[in-house]
Amino acid sequence: MSTPDGHITPASTPTPGKVIFIGAGPGDPELLTVKALRWLQRADVIIADRLVSPEILSHYTTVSATVIHAGKQGGSNGSTAQPAINELLVAHAKAGQVVVRLKGGDVSIFSNILDELQTLVANDIGYELVPGITAAIGAAAYAGIPLTARGYSTAVRLLTAYREDLLDDHYWHDLAQTEDTLVFYMSSAPADQLVGRLLANGIPEDRWITVIEQATTPKQCVSGFPIHEYPQAAAGRSWQSPSLIIIGKVGALQQSFSWLSDTLSSTPYFPPIEPVISKKTLLC
Repeated sequence: MSTPDGHITPASTPTPGKVIFIGAGPGDPELLTVKALRWLQRADVIIADRLVSPEILSHYTTVSATVIHAGKQGGSNGSTAQPAINELLVAHAKAGQVVVRLKGGDVSIFSNILDELQTLVANDIGYELVPGITAAIGAAAYAGIPLTARGYSTAVRLLTAYREDLLDDHYWHDLAQTEDTLVFYMSSAPADQLVGRLLANGIPEDRWITVIEQATTPKQCVSGFPIHEYPQAAAGRSWQSPSLIIIGKVGALQQSFSWLSDTLSSTPYFPPIEPVISKKTLLC
C-alpha cells in the first residue's frame, strides 16, 4: 500500500494467513530495515534461524508473539529439518496468523527460501519478501573493505566452497585469475583447501584473503593476509562460526580503513541451537 507521499508500507490490516520473509542482517540488530521492524511488531508467530541476533528477538518483537527457533547448525543433531520448517509455515498461516520467517542476512542469499516459497505457493498461502543486509555487504563495511574500490575491483562474486563438487577445475582456474572480488559464504571449514586450490591455479601475489568472524557483532574479529602468506600464517586455524571470506586486491585496504576494533573473543555471539522436542511442541 502506498501513502500519499509515495512511501510503501504494509497494509493497515494484516492479511490472515500470510508469511513475511525478513532478512535480519548479519548480526548487528540496528541493521534491521524499518519495514522489517514494522512486520516484527505485528507478527503473531516468528520462526527464526540460528544466525539472528538474540537482541532482535528480545527487544524488537512484542511479548504476545510466539518465537520458534528453527535454525540449522553444521554437525548438530538439533538442526531443524527443512520439511519441518515448511510444515510450520503452513500450519501457522492456515490458522490465520501473521507469520514472520526471520532469516540471517538477506532472505535470498544462500538460504532455503526456494523450498519455502514453493511450499507456500502449493498451499495457496500469501507471502511477502523483505530484503536484509547480506553478510557480504555487512561484513565488508564493518571491516573497512570497499568491495568494488576503483582501481581494485569492478565486480563481486558471491560464492560458497562448502561442497567441492559445486566448483570444477575450470571454475577454480577462473576464480584464481579473475580481477573480481570473491566473497565466500559458509566456507570457513574448507578455508585451507580453498586457498590451496587458488594457489595451485596461480592466483596473483597481490590478492589478499580476509576472514571476518562473527561480522557486525560485538565479537567481530578480522584477520587478513596476502594470500600467498596464508599457508604459513593461518593454515589449520579454526575460525569462529559464522565466518565470511573475502579474496581480492581490496583486502589490502582493510588495514588503512578499519574503523571497528576487534574483540579478540573466541566465544560465540549466536547461541547454539537447541534440539527440537517435537512437532506438537513447535505448533503450540
